[in-house]
Amino acid sequence: MTALFAYHRLPTILAYAALALLVATAMTTRARAADMLSVYLDQATITKVPENATTLVIGNPLIADVSIQPGGLLVVTGKGFGTTNLIVLDRSGAVLTERNIQVSGPQDQIVYVYRGPNRESLSCTPDCEPRITLGDSPTFFEQTINQAGNRTSRAQGQAAASGPAR
Repeated sequence: MTALFAYHRLPTILAYAALALLVATAMTTRARAADMLSVYLDQATITKVPENATTLVIGNPLIADVSIQPGGLLVVTGKGFGTTNLIVLDRSGAVLTERNIQVSGPQDQIVYVYRGPNRESLSCTPDCEPRITLGDSPTFFEQTINQAGNRTSRAQGQAAASGPAR
């Protein structure tokens, strides 16, 4: 009689086990999502690190860069598309925090112009201007970088030539 009773309760037990597994999976997914730090390419975000943090490790510095500021502020800058991780250690090497960093595409209006296999990116917010983005053709990328650098050096030269502000 006991074996028959256990057999009839088996579907109920399996249902509870499946429900427990589903709840555990959902909680783990939420915890992983909470551990994800999202940042847009070419932008920065700020987060806090524990006070006793002494070492920051970035899994792939081509995806994200970090710098620590006074007061335990951590500046995370998106450098390339993808996901990497951040590990924060204390002086003894113990892990204080580990977070994933996800860098996604820019949020402004970008128009991609293809000339055969070569791509150029234009930021159209509201007027379309050249904007270098990972994946642009090397020629377009270099021309845009050179123009921006030339403009910056000329502006700095003008500021130095005019002397200190009074």
